[in-house]
Amino acid sequence: MTGTASSKDPSKKFSQTTRVTQLGRDPQQNYGVVNPPVYHASTILFDTVEEMETRAAIKFEKGTLNYGRQGTPTIFSLENAIAELEGGYGAFAVSSGLGAITTAILSVVQSGDHILVTDSVYAPTRFFCNDVLKRMGVETTYYDPLIGGNISSLIKENTRLIFTEAPGSHSFEMQDIPAISQAAHNKGILVMMDNTWATPLFCKSFDLGVDISVHAGTKYIVGHSDAMLGLIVTTESCYQKIKETTFHLGQCSGPDDVYLAQRGLRTMAVRLRQHQESALEIARWLQQRPEVSRVLHPALPEDPGYALWSRDMTGASGLFSIILNPVDKAAVNAMVNDLDLYGIGYSWGGYESLILPSNPSSIRTATKWSAEGPLLRLHIGLEDTDDLIRDLEAGFKRMVR
Repeated sequence: MTGTASSKDPSKKFSQTTRVTQLGRDPQQNYGVVNPPVYHASTILFDTVEEMETRAAIKFEKGTLNYGRQGTPTIFSLENAIAELEGGYGAFAVSSGLGAITTAILSVVQSGDHILVTDSVYAPTRFFCNDVLKRMGVETTYYDPLIGGNISSLIKENTRLIFTEAPGSHSFEMQDIPAISQAAHNKGILVMMDNTWATPLFCKSFDLGVDISVHAGTKYIVGHSDAMLGLIVTTESCYQKIKETTFHLGQCSGPDDVYLAQRGLRTMAVRLRQHQESALEIARWLQQRPEVSRVLHPALPEDPGYALWSRDMTGASGLFSIILNPVDKAAVNAMVNDLDLYGIGYSWGGYESLILPSNPSSIRTATKWSAEGPLLRLHIGLEDTDDLIRDLEAGFKRMVR
């Protein structure tokens, strides 16, 4: 038995908003139940020894039911939906966003290889490269996220992968993914993209030339800050190797987390529209504040990345940063500590608003972070924007005391 995409999967003629509510589910195969059943499974039974041996021989084929860790109909339904939504061949649900990143990288490198990673990358990705990959004998070179097609000058004979992220974590630079992809493919090199910010709804990474796309499903796909999940989406040519690597690393996802991701997926289009609208309203308000030096949001026309964002993406999420005018740490803490609606915490993508002081200079190596003041990263949730603005306004008053 194998898990396959539903015969009722909607055609691409339907809008993304419609498809996100339909993909990966088939009530006709589940007694009319609207949502896919949640299978809590470790052992999968076989009718005969011959059947067991047959499935063992094809365990790396797409959708094979062999053992709970290798997937169940619950997991396949989410994987199929995400892959089709983004335009990939297949997808893998794993333990976390970082698990998706590390598993995907490990699937394509070996000792003696070299990879290129954007200097604006999510910090735990950098830590993995500097620690685990270094111990494995894989060399990492960090590059300016604005390098575009000039990345060809950094490619070595042993370069195997270029890792991109658009926009960049905390600093929100947009990368020219098509130019990087062309330079990479001219040399037979794979391109990987962390597409968590835009989600498969707002960015079709494979149309930009990406070979492997990774997501922290924990963020907007789950959407409620109550599950850990990573997703790897891939082209057909990369699928088999990633499938093997997830098997060898024991990577998998829990059925209840997958269920929460399926539930979140159905409302993702509606939630993202609200996140986008609210974030842009607050970003424009912040542009007018005397305490703010710059707003880092690629969907603002004034942002240096706006042209690339408007070319490559169809929407924006609720995450962006601001750079304050010079002020000391105590003043920043006075602002942030007593906010009523903005929680202080890692992650983002849930219904709640968050705020986080950050210092990109502490991890940059290929570029210099020379902002004029402290950086605050904000996630704008689903609260009323008037309330969120009043909360920030009160925070600014505390900051200048």
